[in-house]
Amino acid sequence: MVGAGQLARMTHQAAVDLGMSLRLLAESPTDGAALVTPDVELGAPDDLAALTRFAKGCDVVTFDHEHVPTEHLRALEDSDVAVRPGADALLFAQDKLAQRRRLQELGIPVPVFAPVTSVADVARFGEEHGWPVVVKAVRGGYDGRGVWFYDEPPDSLPGPNVYVEAKVPLLHELAVQVARRPSGGTRAWPAVETVQQDGICVEVVAPAPRISPALSTDAERIALRVASELDVVGVLAVELFEAPGGLLVNELAMRPHNSGHWSIEGSVTSQFEQHLRAVLDWPLGDTSPLAPVTVMVNLLGGRDTDLTRTLPPALEAVPEAHVHLYGKEPRPARKLGHVTVLGDDVVEARERARTAVRVLRGDDE
Repeated sequence: MVGAGQLARMTHQAAVDLGMSLRLLAESPTDGAALVTPDVELGAPDDLAALTRFAKGCDVVTFDHEHVPTEHLRALEDSDVAVRPGADALLFAQDKLAQRRRLQELGIPVPVFAPVTSVADVARFGEEHGWPVVVKAVRGGYDGRGVWFYDEPPDSLPGPNVYVEAKVPLLHELAVQVARRPSGGTRAWPAVETVQQDGICVEVVAPAPRISPALSTDAERIALRVASELDVVGVLAVELFEAPGGLLVNELAMRPHNSGHWSIEGSVTSQFEQHLRAVLDWPLGDTSPLAPVTVMVNLLGGRDTDLTRTLPPALEAVPEAHVHLYGKEPRPARKLGHVTVLGDDVVEARERARTAVRVLRGDDE
C-alpha cells in the first residue's frame, strides 16, 4: 500500500487477520501505519524511483490516498506491476473535472459545473445558474480544503486549476461504499448518512436513517454502476448529495474511506478486509449490517487533547464504545481517531458515541 496514514493502519490490521503481510511506502517512520507495520520502505509517492523500488516483490500495489502522479502509475503498469485500482480509474478520483465530465457522459447525475480560467467565467456561470456558486480545486482538495463559496464574483480565482459548480440545496449528504474484483464481482454496503462540519466529516450513521429504501437502493445502484463503468478495482466510496430533484454524485474515492469506518464493527465484512479481498481478486465478503444502527463519530483534536489521560475515562463512560486511535500527535481539528457504537436507536447510539468523543477530547473536563 502506497501511503501510511490511518487508512493503511486499519488495512494492516485487516491483513493480519487474513495472514497477510502489508508492505508500506511511507513518507515518514512516524506515519500512523508505519508505527505498527514491520515492512516499511521510506519514500515519497511522487518519486518514481521510490515507487519502482517499492513495487518489486509486491503481489499487488494499492493506495491509501490519491497523490501518486498518473504518469507514475502508468509507468508501473508498463513494468507489469499489478496496480489496483489502475491509472485509468484513479484519474477520476484525482482529477475532479475529468470525473465530472466522465460521469456526465455516462448520464450519472452530478451538479451543474463548468471549467473556468478567469473571474469572468465565474461571473458568467453565476449569472446563468444563480448565486451562490462553489469553486473547487481540480486536484488535491479534501476535508474542506480546495473548496470556496462565493455569493458574487470574486476579486480573483483562488488557484490556477479550478472549476465552478452550482451550490446544491441539500436535504442529506450520503455515501455508498462498493467493492469490485478484477474478475467483475461486486458488493455494496447500504447507503449511510454523513454529517459535515467545515468540510470535515464528523459523523456517519449506518444505514442512512432518514431516506427511503428506494432512495438507498438508487444510491447503491449509482455506486455500483460507477465502479463498473470506470473499471474500479478495490473499494470505491461514492459521496452523494440528496437534493430536491434527486441524487447527485459529489466525490469519488478509490480506496477505503472515512464514511466506511463504521463497517469495522458494524458490518459482517469491513471495508478494509474487503479492499484486500478485492485487489487480490478473492471472493468478496458479506456486507450486511450487524445491528439496526451503527454510529461512527470522528475524534478531532481539541485545544489540549491528551489521549493518554482521557482514554481510560472514555472507556469507563461508554464501555460499549469501539475506540480506534490513529497514532497521530494531537492538534486542533486533526483526525486522531474515531468511535463507533452499535445499537437499536439512532438518537441513543449517537449520544453514546458523542459522549465517548467528548471525554476523549477532554471537553468535559
